[in-house]
Amino acid sequence: MKVVAIIPARYGSSRFEGKPLADIGGAPMIAWVYHRVRRSQRIAQVYVATDDERIARACEEHGLEYVMTSPDHGTSTERLNEVAGKVDADLYLCVNGDEPLIDHALFDQIIPDELPGDGVYVANLATRITAPSEVMDVTNIKVVFSSTGHAQFMSRAPIPYPKNSLDFEYHKHVGVLIYNRQALEFFASTPKGQNEKIEDVNELRFIENGVPLKMVVVEPSSGLSVDTPKDLERIRAIVAENGLTAD
Repeated sequence: MKVVAIIPARYGSSRFEGKPLADIGGAPMIAWVYHRVRRSQRIAQVYVATDDERIARACEEHGLEYVMTSPDHGTSTERLNEVAGKVDADLYLCVNGDEPLIDHALFDQIIPDELPGDGVYVANLATRITAPSEVMDVTNIKVVFSSTGHAQFMSRAPIPYPKNSLDFEYHKHVGVLIYNRQALEFFASTPKGQNEKIEDVNELRFIENGVPLKMVVVEPSSGLSVDTPKDLERIRAIVAENGLTAD
């Protein structure tokens, strides 16, 4: 079973333009993510997927394999589908490029032991929320799932609503997903549904069309997502205090 990891990276961002190239200890953030993904023994190859020449040059300077993609993609999943048409694999692991200290053990937990059967296969990491402030943060996508471990809905709002009980835990989506080729083709060929348009959550495209989305629950990680320049300063401080390096 061949697993290829892809890290989508775009330069433009309303909250943090040029984020993949943000310097952390002398290396761009995209290099930190790339090398942590490479630590997994279950991943055959790692590629950065970008449409920006500045990011491509940074990849060349730091020895990162990359694939240039169309600038017309509306989502990272569509960008993955283009790469999957150029790079052969059984499964494609998507890793968000904004967690420079992500633990590679997370990838091993979402990669199945055996190749899934025919049809669409997609799985997504989730973790329980430990801080009340994260429940209200719209950048954290909350998820509820069934007893079989499949997603029922994802929302930027706090779900489920605690009307009759407080005996539950909130869970949030983690930006690590795995797809087979059929799943990526399904996503790219299926228009956005009403809920996806409202929430701006890519994974709702599967849920709204009745496609099983497996949720793999992992323990909360110490990794910090870089959404703002303030988050970047916290990462830089952790790196400096602990003498960490990108590779």
